[in-house]
Amino acid sequence: MKNMLFLLVCGTLLLSCSSSSTQQTEQNPDIQGNPNPSSNEWSIPVSEVLDGGPGRDGIPALENPSFVAAKDASTALRDTDLVIGFKNGNDIRAYPHIILDWHEIVNDNIDNTSLAVTYCPLTGTGIGWNRIIDGRETTFGVSGLLYQTNLVPFDRATLSNWSQILNESVNGNLLGEKAELIPLVETDWGTWKSMFPSTKVLSLNTGFSRTYGIYPYRDYRTNNDFFIFPTPKDGRLPLKERVHAIVDNGDAKAYRFADVEASGVIRDSFNGKEYLVVGNSEFIISFELNGSNTSEFEFNFDGDSEVIVQDTNGTQWNAFGEVVSGTGSPLKVSSSFMGYWFSIPAFYETALFGE
Repeated sequence: MKNMLFLLVCGTLLLSCSSSSTQQTEQNPDIQGNPNPSSNEWSIPVSEVLDGGPGRDGIPALENPSFVAAKDASTALRDTDLVIGFKNGNDIRAYPHIILDWHEIVNDNIDNTSLAVTYCPLTGTGIGWNRIIDGRETTFGVSGLLYQTNLVPFDRATLSNWSQILNESVNGNLLGEKAELIPLVETDWGTWKSMFPSTKVLSLNTGFSRTYGIYPYRDYRTNNDFFIFPTPKDGRLPLKERVHAIVDNGDAKAYRFADVEASGVIRDSFNGKEYLVVGNSEFIISFELNGSNTSEFEFNFDGDSEVIVQDTNGTQWNAFGEVVSGTGSPLKVSSSFMGYWFSIPAFYETALFGE
């Protein structure tokens, strides 16, 4: 039965391999994915880097895609559909999971920001990267490789392979280079459009023929026993539970929705740093606090504005740490992301809040 499920999923992956003329496609890379055979050094165990099937660019990343207004997106999106949101001044964009499930990477340009939205449907991790590397703009594509069942992007400037969850190049000319993180917010469409009603939304008109809205991996995201590729499994939580992970070098700390629902705000310490974790049943966001910040905070999201938290001095902030009202300073978004629980301890020494 497991073999049958594997074949069905692989068939879906191969079905997604057709590309438009605007995308660069390279077929059948070797396991290193290297254009230079002499550059085979990896910073992760190469024996655990697996070929996912489609090959490099077999799952086509999107480049400079089109967007539609929120009112036009609501015909295709349900309020419960997850989106990944980005804000740059008044330019606010949402990237729906129903599209990311099929493309995994969106290379976008927003004013002076060169953004790669990277999303792995097998680990549920959405992470934003700056596409300016060593002063040069590049785009990212899907290599077709997986490490610990997680997406391995490659950059088209050097064809180096990167680990999404580790946020670094793990093979190629850029080996050891760190990706500069760009803050993203993951929540459901209903919550996002209530926070930011002027948002634009990634259009379904991608140039590719895909069954957007039909999840390509059967019951993978809800079945804790269904894994397509081998990976370590930490039984402290249900393996596919979505958690918020703060990362600091090789360590991580995970927070559950149940942790934040009671009060909306958690003030916590991790690896000698102070954090403010804010959320409800629909989103979790965290900020790294300045050590001298002794303010008390309270959750303040009412569904009618972008405000999510305020302090006793009356300063209010949004999900990106921007001051909405008051005289306080912006809050620094932490190095963090949402993902399925199993994927966090597969990459980091992981503590659980409340453990």
